[in-house]
Amino acid sequence: MNRPRRHASIAAMRPLLIVTTLAALAATPALAVPLPSCAGGIEVAHAKIVRVEKNGALILADGRAVMLEGIRLPLADHGPPGLADDALNALRTMALATPLTLTATPPKEDRYDRVRVQAFGDGWIQTGLLKRGLARVQISPDRSECAAEFYAAEKQARASGAGLWAFPAFAIRKPSSISASDEGSFQIVEGAVADAATHDGRVFLDFSADYRRGLTATIAPEDHRAFRATRPAIEEMAGHTLRLRGMVEDYGGRPEIAISNPAQIEFVQ
Repeated sequence: MNRPRRHASIAAMRPLLIVTTLAALAATPALAVPLPSCAGGIEVAHAKIVRVEKNGALILADGRAVMLEGIRLPLADHGPPGLADDALNALRTMALATPLTLTATPPKEDRYDRVRVQAFGDGWIQTGLLKRGLARVQISPDRSECAAEFYAAEKQARASGAGLWAFPAFAIRKPSSISASDEGSFQIVEGAVADAATHDGRVFLDFSADYRRGLTATIAPEDHRAFRATRPAIEEMAGHTLRLRGMVEDYGGRPEIAISNPAQIEFVQ
């Protein structure tokens, strides 16, 4: 006797269920692109950005600050006037146009407690900037997520001479053109390794027959373990052409780039 009433009750609830489902779907942010598997878990699903600061930090409505992981904006680099403004304006346009989905992988915070994220709105913000030549790939020592995707996007912009790639200041450098005077600058260098050696656990990749003058890339003993899966082995790189990136340091009058992450190296041949 109660069954018809139960059926009637369920039928009466269907409009409410439909309305509830539609409301839930409307509250879920739609993504223009699927989240790549390399991006990590969702940190903030519907992030409202209220402003973009001059250093590229995105400020959320709740006051938190997030930084785009894996890229370097041309803000502190010595490029042509206006390029840094172009990059910031493009970032502001993408970040403020629509609520963002932010993803993160551990360790999530930088030294300033800003969350390091991949950001998605109408598209993937990092690759959008890279493809327009408004950023370069910069892999952090403790991260490597999405490096392949970022390098592919950067390669596309470089091939077309887009954005910063139209200016000599951002060109890929030959090892012989790097000197101690480049100290403190971020450089991308491509060349053949003249010699590879290990001393007291530290790896030295020399790009000149005279290691006392030419560029050397070094891997500290505490970072050596991360390179064990590298093929060919990092100690057997002599004769191979590499493209590497990092900050130039002055080591006793000769230039040096510290490599702490295998993702900082691209194998050319």
